[in-house]
Amino acid sequence: MQKVSVICVGKLKEKFYAQATAEYAKRLSRFCKLEILELPESRLSDSPSPAEISQALAAEAALIEAKLPKGGALIAMCIEGEELSSPQLAEKMRQFALSGVSNLTFLIGGSVGLSPAIKAQADFRLSMSPMTFPHHLARVMLLEQIYRAYQINAGTKYHK
Repeated sequence: MQKVSVICVGKLKEKFYAQATAEYAKRLSRFCKLEILELPESRLSDSPSPAEISQALAAEAALIEAKLPKGGALIAMCIEGEELSSPQLAEKMRQFALSGVSNLTFLIGGSVGLSPAIKAQADFRLSMSPMTFPHHLARVMLLEQIYRAYQINAGTKYHK
């Protein structure tokens, strides 16, 4: 069974996001071993300077690097990443599995994104949209799309 890790900068505070996350975690348990790791987000001033943002990203990158699983594929969620349809994501995940990748790690940054150094390490950069979403919502959306990908690859009727 494939392992899927989702490393998130920032903690879920709203109950409805936590409930949706729990629902998709339950659904995914039939297809993979899911691990969700929450890392603390750096605090920024109301109008952070570029230097402050850079320091925050570096601090968050150090926390992410300490939690990265050994081996597997690293997928960074970022706006400049490649946009894939749900069937294309399913195919990408299938290709990783066929090439022997038993661990997929998805990274969701905090409110200022991911460090360029972390993005450079990624095997793939994935964008959900050119629109900006709260990282809490992005977590739920990502889990739903991972679930949908497994459903597509299993040939079920979930994806219509």
